Amino acid sequence: MNAESNEREKVADPAAADPATGDATGADRELGSRAPQFIKASRTLHISWQVGVFVIGLAVVVAGVVMLPLPGPGWLVIFGGMAIWATEFVWAQLVLRWTKHKVTTAAQKALDPKVRRRNIILTTIGLVIIAVLVGIYVWKFGLAMPWKIDE
Repeated sequence: MNAESNEREKVADPAAADPATGDATGADRELGSRAPQFIKASRTLHISWQVGVFVIGLAVVVAGVVMLPLPGPGWLVIFGGMAIWATEFVWAQLVLRWTKHKVTTAAQKALDPKVRRRNIILTTIGLVIIAVLVGIYVWKFGLAMPWKIDE
């Protein structure tokens, strides 16, 4: 009845036992459902559990999408919903793995001294250009504001 969960565990174990890759860490080893064993024992209960996890994860992801244009931590909430889904679904676990890899790569790239130096130089050039434009504006038009504060 619950052969699906057992097959996932059997597939995940050889990858975790392979020390040659070095990619599998404690959190990345196991793919598949993380439901308690008494829930996995009954197929009906396990499917009900999966539906519940999917609905809760969907609600959190939708809340995150709503927060993208509105004030709030939209992306953080979306990744929280993906983490909820990853407790039960392999596809979400793989998406989170890929995302963690990309974020780690981007963080390492941002900490590269050459990239930091380039970003500092470009920011300084941009600030100098803005300062020159503001100076030209003040020189031509003065500090008079376009609206009348006195009235």
